[in-house]
Parts: sequence; structure tokens; C-alpha cells
Amino acid sequence: MRYRAVAFDFDYTLGDSTDGIMMCVSHALESMGLPVPDIDTVRRSIGHPLDVAYRMYTGDDDPGNAELFSKHFIDKADRTMTETAVLYPDAIPLLEALKREGIPAAVVTSKFRRRVDAILELRGATHLVDAVVGSDDVTHPKPDPEGLVMAARLMGVRLEEMLYVGDTLVDADAAASAAVDFAAVLTGYGPEGRFDGCGAVTVEKDLTGIRRFLGLR
Repeated sequence: MRYRAVAFDFDYTLGDSTDGIMMCVSHALESMGLPVPDIDTVRRSIGHPLDVAYRMYTGDDDPGNAELFSKHFIDKADRTMTETAVLYPDAIPLLEALKREGIPAAVVTSKFRRRVDAILELRGATHLVDAVVGSDDVTHPKPDPEGLVMAARLMGVRLEEMLYVGDTLVDADAAASAAVDFAAVLTGYGPEGRFDGCGAVTVEKDLTGIRRFLGLR
């Protein structure tokens, strides 16, 4: 095994929160009297911080409006996100394979840590993840390397000993900023060639491909 630890993004990497996110976006924008974007626009925003997502939906740079959007979004998410999120079918088998080999796993995500903790608990996967770093744990979100640096510290490994698995160029940029190897999965939103030239050590269709890349049983 080349790596001593593996970190994962959550949305479109380990699982899918699209249904819940769409509900929360609709609730927040409708509460502000603003139009709701189509599902493709929402999918493109997943993985970005809420203030960035708000600008993507509206073109509005007003930080006060972005804060209000975030408040409405979080209020709805606290009531709906855990139950509507799913893990991909090959997520738990991969996490179990890492656990058998004694390789710690982390989640580094733009979601709140409590949200990921609740999803993992509901799906019976809490024991398979050694650390969760959410947007509420860092001062600077991805693509800043802060979250990956924190995950490496929590798992007791050096950055060069860790692999980060993600589905967006934001994830790739975060890995590059942290000098961490990056592995891409194509379960996210965007053209298949979006990772060309990003320096990924591998680009796989899904987590089953990542498991093969890592040589895990």
C-alpha cells in the first residue's frame, strides 16, 4: 500500500446529497423572494461554500444576502439533510477494506462536520471513518489546504503519506495546495475530461476503481 491514510470529499465522492441540497436551496431562495435555479446549476455548486453557491445562483455579491441565504439553508438542512443523503454502494466496502488493512480514513468536506457525522451514523459507517473535517472546522475552505492539513494531523500521518479522493477541480486544487496526491472519481458533475492536466495520480469511474488502484481486497 503506497499510502498510510486516505481522505475523501463527501458529496459526489462518498455519497450524494443532491435531493436534500435542492430542497435547502429552494427553501432559502424562496424565503428571500428569489427564483430557484435548475438542478444542473445546483449540481455545479455542490462542494462550494454556501456564500460561493449563493453567488453562483444569483450573481449577487452582497455578503449580507449570502449570510441570510446560508441561515435559511442551514435551518432547512438541520431538518432534512441527514435523512435524504445516501452513501454510494461501493463506499462502505472501500472503507471496510481500508479498515482491514489498518489504513485510517478521513472525510474533508464543505459540509458541516455534524452533518457528515449524522449521515455516517445513520448509515452505520461511523466506525469506518477516523476523522471528519467540515467547513465549520476551518477558517479557509477548499481549495485552501487547511482541511487536508488538519485531517493528516488527526490521523497522525504526514501530508505526503496521504491520498485525497474527490470529484471536482476544487478538490484537486486543495490537494495540490497541500502537496497531497489526488485521485479523481467521475461520479461528480462535469465533463469526463475535466481532470486533464490537474496532476491526478489516477482518474477512476467510481470508488470501486479507487479500491483497485489502492490494491485493496
